[in-house]
Amino acid sequence: MQRLLCTAMSLMKLLRSVVFVLCMTPLLGDPCLAGDEKREADFAEGINKTLTMGKAVWLESEGKKFLGLYTETEKTFGKGVVIILHDMDGHPDQQQLIYGLRVFLPEHNWATLSLQMPLREVGVEKEEYYALFPEAAARIQAGINYVKANGAGDVAVVGYGLGGLMGIYALSEQAMDIKALVTISLPVPITENKAAQTLEFIKKTKIPMLDIYGALDVPDVTKSARERRLAAKDNTDYRQIKINDEGHAYLHDEGLLVKRIYSWLGVTVGAASAADKDGKKISDMDLSGGSHP
Repeated sequence: MQRLLCTAMSLMKLLRSVVFVLCMTPLLGDPCLAGDEKREADFAEGINKTLTMGKAVWLESEGKKFLGLYTETEKTFGKGVVIILHDMDGHPDQQQLIYGLRVFLPEHNWATLSLQMPLREVGVEKEEYYALFPEAAARIQAGINYVKANGAGDVAVVGYGLGGLMGIYALSEQAMDIKALVTISLPVPITENKAAQTLEFIKKTKIPMLDIYGALDVPDVTKSARERRLAAKDNTDYRQIKINDEGHAYLHDEGLLVKRIYSWLGVTVGAASAADKDGKKISDMDLSGGSHP
């Protein structure tokens, strides 16, 4: 028994050495920062077994297939498509906020495409996700390409938590054909990592942006609310809304959150389309989608 134990310990040491070498070898494409495809596959299997609203679609970016959930509107004259990005460690059908968004927005003439964003293994810190942001940006673009290829007119992005940071990072890296961005509980991490400079990304954002957070949200959301407003001061089409008595999970009334979003989108995206045609700024038009707290 002792001999077996010693052999097992030796193998573990050898495995750690191999992992270390792989992590330090740039020619291998940074294998230690790859997403957890097994977790994604497990989520997809579970979702496909229980999916009752919408349909599963398989998209591809950077040679990898990933799951999206597309839910059509009940009208033939839908306003557009909202691409939904879940929070850290989540999936495209996650209760209750992501599910609520993807199911109830179509009742108000917004089809939804909820994307599986890249995952890391269970238990890692938020900082471990930043290396996956370029992959996340590629998935967002693949989602836009999919809905555009299927006849979508106006496209908006709604990102929750880390999904919001992925969304605004993607917009800062490349031009995307979207009319508006909604972030829910957008974090402002204290980090020097270039992929997580939320305030700099907000400064670069020129399209209409709705920044929603709960009064009882996590500290890197609530304490940075004023900083986010200041970063957006040159964007006249930025709005920030604080929802009282709500924490990060929005457990009390996610219906109010969904209503805020589709109301703002309905006015703002319509104004954006009209402004594009007339050469005006949205701020010159009558908007009532939200206000600063």
